[in-house]
Amino acid sequence: MKINSLLVCALSAMLLAGTACSSSDNSSEPTSAAYTWGTDGGNISCDHLLFNEDGTENANGTVIGNGTQDFVFKGNQTIKKGTYVLKGWIYIADGSTLTIEPGTIIKGDKQTKAAIIAERGGKLIAKGSATEPIVFTSNQAAGSRRPGDWGGIILCGKAPNNQNNDQQIEGGPRTHHGGTDAADNSGILSYVRIEFAGYPFATDQEINGLTFGSVGSGTQIDHVQVSYSNDDSFEWFGGTVNCKYLIAYKGWDDDFDTDNGFSGHVQFGLGIRDPRIADQSQSNGFESDNCADGALVEPYTKAVFSNITFVGPVGRDNFVNNSTYINGGSLYPNNGSGLGKFQTAMQIRRSSRLSCFNSLAVGYPIGIIVDGEKGNTVEQSKTGGFQLQNVWFANMTVTGSDANKVYDDVLYDATKKAVIDANQVSYSHTFFLAQPGCGVKDLSSLMLTDNLNTGANYMPQAGSPLLSAASFTAALLNGFDAVSYIGACSAGDTWLNGWTNFDPENTKY
Repeated sequence: MKINSLLVCALSAMLLAGTACSSSDNSSEPTSAAYTWGTDGGNISCDHLLFNEDGTENANGTVIGNGTQDFVFKGNQTIKKGTYVLKGWIYIADGSTLTIEPGTIIKGDKQTKAAIIAERGGKLIAKGSATEPIVFTSNQAAGSRRPGDWGGIILCGKAPNNQNNDQQIEGGPRTHHGGTDAADNSGILSYVRIEFAGYPFATDQEINGLTFGSVGSGTQIDHVQVSYSNDDSFEWFGGTVNCKYLIAYKGWDDDFDTDNGFSGHVQFGLGIRDPRIADQSQSNGFESDNCADGALVEPYTKAVFSNITFVGPVGRDNFVNNSTYINGGSLYPNNGSGLGKFQTAMQIRRSSRLSCFNSLAVGYPIGIIVDGEKGNTVEQSKTGGFQLQNVWFANMTVTGSDANKVYDDVLYDATKKAVIDANQVSYSHTFFLAQPGCGVKDLSSLMLTDNLNTGANYMPQAGSPLLSAASFTAALLNGFDAVSYIGACSAGDTWLNGWTNFDPENTKY
C-alpha cells in the first residue's frame, strides 16, 4: 500500500513543530517550497494548493488540492493563468486569500466531488475580463458533461442573517456563516463562468452553482454565468452583497433563490431554462423565503431585484409539464437527483419581502405565487411590505396561483389546502395586476429575439415597448443604474459579449 506523501508531510509537520517537508518521490519534479503543514478540525491544512496529479508537491503543479475529501488552505496564493484540475473540497480558511488570474480554466473532478468553499474571513478573488473570463467547469470530456459533475463554489461571510448570525452553509459540512459586519468582504467574482456544478453529496442534497452565505456588501459580484447547475443556479442565505449581470442558464432547480434575510441588490439578471430539466421540488425563476418555517425573524429577506428576464419552458419544443417530457434529455446525469415539474416565474413565500422592478417573465406554467401557507407574505403584500413595479408577464399558462404545487388560477386557502372559490381568480393574480406598471402582455407585441442558444437570448428588438417602460423613481431603487428598459438587456446590448458560453457541454477546454 502506497502511503500518500502529503499525509506523511502533515504528520511530520506536527511532530517537528513546523519543520517543512518536501516530496522526493520524483527527482524530475521541482523541489517544493517550505510549505507549512498542519491540521484543522481533523482535516489536512497547508499554505500551498498546487500539486502533481499523483498528489506530490509541486510549486507549479496542475492540480488544485491533494485529492482528499477535505483540504484546508491557510495562506495567500495566486493561481497563474492556465488549466488545472480541482480535486476534493478546498476550504479557504479565515485570513486566507486564493487569487485566480484571468483566463484560467479550473475543471472540477467528479470522483472527489470537487468544490471551493471560502469560509468566514477567507477570500476568493477570481477577477477575469470580457476577453479572458475565468471558467470553473467539469473535468469530463466534451459531449459527456452533465449537471452535478463536480461540487460548485460557496462564499461565506460575516454579514447578518436571521438564524442567530451563525448558520451552517448548505453544502459545506464544516462551514458556518454570519455575523454583524454588513460590509464584510469575501473577495471578487467578476467575468466568471461556473458550469455543471451541484454534485449530490447526500440524497437530495446538492451544492448550488454559486452559494452565498451571509456575504457582505464589500464583496464584488458581477458578470457571472452559472450553467447546468444540478440545484439552484444562485442562492443567497442572508447577507448584503450586491450583484450585477448574472446569468442562470438551464439549471435544475431555481434560478435565483433568496433566504434567511438576504437584503442585497441584484440588477441585470437572465434566467433561461431547458424545457426537459426541472427539479422534483418544482422549479421556479424566483424562490424567496424569510426562513424555512416562515417565522417573523429579522433581518427579513428583503432583496431588491431589477431588470431581470426569466425565460421558461412554455411554448418551446412542444413542452408538456409532466415526467414523460421532463426527463433530462441528453443531459440526464443519473446521479440520484430527482426530476419534477416547472412551476412559477416568481414564488414569494414564508414571510419573504422580496421586491422586483422593471422585469420580464416569459413562458412559465404560473406567473406568480404569493404563497400564504407559512408566515405572513400575503399580509405583507397587502400593506406594502414588498413591491412589484413594471413587471411584465407573457405566455404564461396562468397568471397566478395561491399555493405551492397548485396550478389552477383560483382563489385558494394555502393554510387549509382548499379552494375558496373556483369562480374567482387567485389572490396572487389580483395582487399582481394591481401593482404599478405590472401586466400581462401578448408575447408577439414585445418584439423579442428568440434564439435561446446565443447571447441574444430574448433581447428586445428596436421598437419593442420594453425599451422605454422602466421606472426608477421608487425609493428601493436608490443606488441602481437608471436605465430606460424592462428586462435584462436593451436592444443591441453588449454585456453578454465575449465572456459567456451557451454551449458548454461541447466546448473543448
